[in-house]
Amino acid sequence: MADYTQLIVLGLALLALVAAAICIHVLIRVRRQERQHQALINVLRNEIRAMTNGSIGMGKRLMAIERTLNITVEKQQELENRDPGVLAYNQAAKLMEMGASVDDLVRNCGIGRPEAELMALLHQELHSGEMLPEQHQRH
Repeated sequence: MADYTQLIVLGLALLALVAAAICIHVLIRVRRQERQHQALINVLRNEIRAMTNGSIGMGKRLMAIERTLNITVEKQQELENRDPGVLAYNQAAKLMEMGASVDDLVRNCGIGRPEAELMALLHQELHSGEMLPEQHQRH
């Protein structure tokens, strides 16, 4: 009977060692997974931080664009409220750039023929002084 008790004690000790080995193995796997999860959390945290910083930067740029747009709108309103004579000359200059004739300026802008002819001469002078790209290559 002593042999039988020793055999049971030996079996229980062996079972305890196997259980301890399994526990150690499970503990190692859990810690490995914990490290992997922590690394993933760090990656995700960095990505969220980068996206947040990008969003903040984009928001700042949008605000700057909005300020610029507001200033542009104010300037446009100021131009619209300006002296109509100045607007006529600005319109005449734009039409002249698009190739309008003196008669077109008189008819569409409400300026006199002498002013239209003067603008045409100035326009001609300005553009005769400009060299075309192929003229730059020859010189």
